[in-house]
Amino acid sequence: MPHSLGEQFENTILQATHASSLEVTDMIQELWSGYGKILRVALEGGDCDTVVIKHVTMPFETRHPRGWNSNLSHERKVFSYQVETAWYRHWSQRCDERCRIPHFLAYDRDGDDVLVVLEDLDSAGYPARLTTLTRSQIENCLNWLAEFHATFLGESPEKLWETGTYWHLETRPEELEALDDEALKGAATAIDQRLNSATFQTLVHGDAKLANFCFSADGSEVAALDFQYVGGGCGMKDVAYFIGSCLDEAGCESREADLLDAYFRSLRDSLARRRSDVDAGAVEAEWRNLFPVAWTDFHRFLKGWCPGHWKINSYSERLAREVVANLT
Repeated sequence: MPHSLGEQFENTILQATHASSLEVTDMIQELWSGYGKILRVALEGGDCDTVVIKHVTMPFETRHPRGWNSNLSHERKVFSYQVETAWYRHWSQRCDERCRIPHFLAYDRDGDDVLVVLEDLDSAGYPARLTTLTRSQIENCLNWLAEFHATFLGESPEKLWETGTYWHLETRPEELEALDDEALKGAATAIDQRLNSATFQTLVHGDAKLANFCFSADGSEVAALDFQYVGGGCGMKDVAYFIGSCLDEAGCESREADLLDAYFRSLRDSLARRRSDVDAGAVEAEWRNLFPVAWTDFHRFLKGWCPGHWKINSYSERLAREVVANLT
């Protein structure tokens, strides 16, 4: 496929993989609003047959499918790519097989263009992308999140988002202004403060939706990608967002307690292995209470960003009403 990386970036890939030649074979996807491409590159004579690269290019004219094209939106996206680069360069090595991610191979920049070279998860045994999950597959993703949160519990998010997730209040004033639910709008700051003032903070993935998980061919193993919004926060932000990404309203309603139990079983196990100095019961007690707060925080963003979105349902509305009532 015709896509020129330029001599500098091609050399970076060849040096990182010890390959003799390369060819761009697939465009996996365009980045949001025209900020570049994710590509698969085939290699000759190297350490591996393929790699995946993220080639970030600053667009001359930003395009956004829902019309949010302000300078603030542009700055947020630019910083998100800086964060992801910092994540892979400075943090990603701490993720092990229990919270599997693509291995980082190389980074380069040429002016405003950025190149990140990553292991190809398809070739590494995670070729499946699923749109519906079995119970065990949902639990595998929750296990991944629990291992991730336990690994980084108590860390200061240096070079990352101070507050992780793409929807957090400080970066979304336009969506808050557009929100016509006055009670939720009035509680937005208090909701944000509840989450930010939690005693137990970790790194959150920040965009832990089903589309950012890759599965083994039989669906039993899982890895995660896309770390543009990784940063500090309460782990419930990831958990609430993930559950909402893979279950409909009835599923959220009927399975909330069961899925939270599964996540906290994994979190207790992981903390026992990784952080025996931490009181896992205290983490669970605090975070369980913050699950509906985290859910409401995302609901607040969604109602301002896209009031007709399918995720705005009676389950979310009920949780939000309860949270707002408790705060006020």
